[in-house]
Order: sequence, then structure tokens, then C-alpha cells
Amino acid sequence: MFGVGLPEFLVIFVVAILVFGPDRLPDFARQAGRFLRQMKNFTTAARDDLRNELGPEFADLELSDLDPRKAVRKHILEAMEDDDEDDVVPVRRGQRPLAAGELPPYDSDAT
Repeated sequence: MFGVGLPEFLVIFVVAILVFGPDRLPDFARQAGRFLRQMKNFTTAARDDLRNELGPEFADLELSDLDPRKAVRKHILEAMEDDDEDDVVPVRRGQRPLAAGELPPYDSDAT
């Protein structure tokens, strides 16, 4: 969550005990939990409002879909998949692909 691992969480916890003291720490934790719950309710309400305003074709809309980095990444991956499907090598008229082990023609005057 938020890139905070166990060691970082323990450091934050120890600093919080030193700064706030063990008596006031439960009150601050309760306030932080209340704030996170309000933020979750806010984002849920915003998502539901967007779904209602955009109509039934966007019923599966998630707020993470609106992240520009994710949208660009999705379109780039789709374009790369389309390119993989179109990997047909064009052959020029009068030329043929080289057989396995065959060397291309060499023109000593051209070099």
C-alpha cells in the first residue's frame, strides 16, 4: 500500500509514539481511520456520479481507468499487438527471399 513496507511502517510507528506519546496515539489513529473512510466514500460517490452521468455504456467505469498513464500504456500495448499481427515482409517485384545459408549478391563496383 503506497509503497510502504514493513520496515518503513515500523519506523513511522516508532516516530509517532515518540512525537505524540502513547496516550494520544489511539486518538490520532482513530482520526486517521475516519479520514481514510471519508476519502473512500468520497471516491465511491464520485465514481457513481460519473457512471450515472455518462450512461449505461460506462457502467463498468473505474476511476483508475481515467489515469492518463494507464490509458497511454493501454493504447501503446494495443498498437504493439496490432503490429505483431501485421509482420508480413513485403517482397519487391523481381526479387525473392534468400534461402537458408544463401549469401546476398555482392557488387564490388558499388562499394
